[in-house]
Amino acid sequence: MPPKKTSSDGAKAVTKKDGNKSTKGQVSGQPPQKQEDNAPPDPKAPKLTKDSSKKRKAQDTTTKEASKASRKSSRGAPSEPINQTKLINYLLSRSSLDLCRPKDEIQDLETRGSGTRTYSTSTFTPFEELVCALILSRPIGHMLGLRSIRTLFNEPHNLNTPKAIRAAGKEGCREALDQARTQHRQKTAEELVGFADAVVGTLGSGEEDTGLERVREECEYDVERERDMLKKNVKGLGKTGLDIFARRIQGVWGEWYPFADQRTLEATEKLGLLGEVEGLVKIVDDCWTELDVDSLEAKDEDERKRKVLVRVLERAVGCQLEGNIDQVRKAVM
Repeated sequence: MPPKKTSSDGAKAVTKKDGNKSTKGQVSGQPPQKQEDNAPPDPKAPKLTKDSSKKRKAQDTTTKEASKASRKSSRGAPSEPINQTKLINYLLSRSSLDLCRPKDEIQDLETRGSGTRTYSTSTFTPFEELVCALILSRPIGHMLGLRSIRTLFNEPHNLNTPKAIRAAGKEGCREALDQARTQHRQKTAEELVGFADAVVGTLGSGEEDTGLERVREECEYDVERERDMLKKNVKGLGKTGLDIFARRIQGVWGEWYPFADQRTLEATEKLGLLGEVEGLVKIVDDCWTELDVDSLEAKDEDERKRKVLVRVLERAVGCQLEGNIDQVRKAVM
């Protein structure tokens, strides 16, 4: 990220000196005005009272606040309107993908092959989505997070079930994370094994369970109860991780729809869509017949609409993390 500009508001006032006399606050190039000590007061001049002084200060404060609000509301907003239907179709397409993922992943696929499972393109089980949420909620960069997921879920490790993770143990998980050259490896390895144990014990129905339907059934498909159950049973899974999980799982768990976290909504707004999830849902509904959704596998239209939202959100936050908001907009304009 570029360095923040230092605001000029905090600059110190400069005091000019003319000989031995200070002229602080004087407009440059203007001579100091003499004050008439014995001049009589102007009877027509308005009298300043405490009330009028307070009123003037209140007006100044209101003006400053309005100015700040104007600057804040325009911050991050796109400079030109964009065709939202065209933008959504672009985000759904293969054409936008490389602007929404790290170059590291593109290079890795050239070596590993197109069959490699990635966070950007693959369909994951609920278990795998929670593994991803655990990794991506760590304080690491976008590139390291996605590289860790590719390393865990592909050969030679294939750590994508509770059974595989428990068999690998902390050492095996740590070895995979070492290969990914990521950060917080030991702690993440411990959390992965703890999560796999929790699925066997309280969240699932055994080592082969990757659907986590037990969570939904025991919570009677109540989203808040499900979130609470996951948070209590998965060490290291906090609000950020749950929001990452929610953003993706709503495609198949209908009770979680619609959802978008604040960071992702900031990205959709910068692209030229709306910054609130209900508005995004309405945009998708309004232009549904014009959207190219054939590439999205779904059992019915409702699920396909949910998956459209998921992909739009994922591509939006991805291009923001990669610094490619402007490039996406240019491709659509």
